[in-house]
Amino acid sequence: MATISPLLLPLALMALLAASSAAVAQLEIGFYSKTCPQVEEIVREEMVKIITAAPSLAGPLLRLHFHDCFVNGCDASVLLDSTKYNVAEKDAKPNKSLRAFGSVERVKAKLEVACPGVVSCADVLTLMSRDAVVLAKGPNWPVALGRRDGRASSAQEASHELPPAYGDVPLLAKIFASKGLNLKDLVVLSGAHTLGTAHCPSYADRLYNATSQDGAYSLVDPSLDSEYADKLRLKCKSLDDQSMLSEMDPGSYKTFDSSYYGHVAKRRGLFRSDAALLTDDTTRDYVQRVAKGKFDAEFFKDFSESMIKMGNVGVLTGAEGEVRKKCHVLN
Repeated sequence: MATISPLLLPLALMALLAASSAAVAQLEIGFYSKTCPQVEEIVREEMVKIITAAPSLAGPLLRLHFHDCFVNGCDASVLLDSTKYNVAEKDAKPNKSLRAFGSVERVKAKLEVACPGVVSCADVLTLMSRDAVVLAKGPNWPVALGRRDGRASSAQEASHELPPAYGDVPLLAKIFASKGLNLKDLVVLSGAHTLGTAHCPSYADRLYNATSQDGAYSLVDPSLDSEYADKLRLKCKSLDDQSMLSEMDPGSYKTFDSSYYGHVAKRRGLFRSDAALLTDDTTRDYVQRVAKGKFDAEFFKDFSESMIKMGNVGVLTGAEGEVRKKCHVLN
């Protein structure tokens, strides 16, 4: 596995970062230049080790960041454990399949040795998600730092705020808009489904009708290609099958590329939310354009820009929140 090349900061990304920083004034490139100047190097070195040993963790790390930012902003609240008096985000139903918490703690522990009590878990997760994409052969982008860690984490809020896998475009667009993200961000960030796998319950309702009168299962989602549905049924035996995993981007689920859009264009997106991208003019046009396989550079640039925007959602800065010593528990 190759190491990450030095950051190249395209003018467009730097301009976007500057605009974003105007709204999130206390996030900045080089935030830890005096207090922990080697922060990105430490994260990078550990990420190379993690992804080299387990390439399949790139998707879960990216997903952790998504699920964090969509619930009360990018404040590492998704990493907190539940307590006797509180059910935390990670134990919400949509988050039950989240992974890679141990990897985040591993990187945080390295930073605590080098710079005790300085780098927040929110910044650690943001950097790790970027490096996960780069190590999966995806784009690179600058990450402004200075996020603080939240003190609250609610499973109920996670269940209400996370974009559901069954969502149609109007619902997803409404959720994205509430985070300051637009329709283009929706279709671009859906491209993150090029990495990772999913358990049967997240898509099995597209394969089986649980209320068939004769007791036999039947295909219930005509928006799913029938041949692809037959292949999925071989792995996912029922609505309640918890054991099997399916690749979200068959054939390259460990590599960040544009092939996800090719699958969606052929009605082979795994989730209803993937299929929904073909029902709206704006999202369909983007899917079909990138699906041609000639616009990878455009998709990589778009993805970088949308990730910068998402990474700035609802951040805590200055004296807000705290800097946790361990990411799974409050100080």
